[in-house]
Amino acid sequence: MKYDDTAAECCETHMTHPDKIRRTEEMMPSNDEVCDLSELFKVFGDQTRIKILFVLFGSEMCVCDIADVLNMTQSAISHQLRILKHSRLVKSRKDGKTVIYSLADSHVRSIIDQGFEHIKE
Repeated sequence: MKYDDTAAECCETHMTHPDKIRRTEEMMPSNDEVCDLSELFKVFGDQTRIKILFVLFGSEMCVCDIADVLNMTQSAISHQLRILKHSRLVKSRKDGKTVIYSLADSHVRSIIDQGFEHIKE
């Protein structure tokens, strides 16, 4: 991804547009919502967590299988799954002595798909 390193252009005069400002302020999320969204996007900032989500696109899996697919230790995968679960991006269920992980809902795939679409533009 390339960035234009020239400075952003600014208005030559200071003139506000009260109607636009009011409409924008009305649609802005609360500070708590912005904080929560920011925290969610931080979770996507780790390559291992992204890979785990891609693995779970295919099917639900236990930690052992995810670790095998990604050629990582169960401990490393477990740590990342704990973060993903805390962020409500994955869920788990017990099957005897095995814990099976899956995507929490269809929104998770949508978020990744949208990001993937964006980087391919």
